[in-house]
Amino acid sequence: MNGVAVEQEIEPQESLASFLRERLRLTGTKVSCDVQVCGACTVLVDGLPVSACTYLAYEARDRDVLTVEGLAPSDGELHPLQRAFLEDNAYQCGFCTSGMLLTAKSLLDTNPTATEEEIVEYMDGNLCRCTGYRPIVAAIKRVQGELA
Repeated sequence: MNGVAVEQEIEPQESLASFLRERLRLTGTKVSCDVQVCGACTVLVDGLPVSACTYLAYEARDRDVLTVEGLAPSDGELHPLQRAFLEDNAYQCGFCTSGMLLTAKSLLDTNPTATEEEIVEYMDGNLCRCTGYRPIVAAIKRVQGELA
């Protein structure tokens, strides 16, 4: 979990979101819809976004899981996406932000030169009720430019 091996007993039906939030106290992973629709619970498993509300904790064994708490480098600096979200006001209430950040990280890791259309398509599973999405896309594009 976030670069640290974790070994705990789990219940067969325990979701990854519950495991993260209740057992590990990694509360940056939000739970909203509980049916894999909103993206608030998105974490990265082996670099790919998954809905932790429907992904069983058992399925994460021997896999690399990244939550928003592990996004920033250990030196205390913000990840470029976190900084861009702040600078471009790509958050309002912040409830969707952790899922947006992790999905955007996966996008930039797999397709660093994505077009605006590809960004919108990749982010499609993450809902935001506050920002209108333009600042989110702008923040992702800003980081794309920094990484280029």
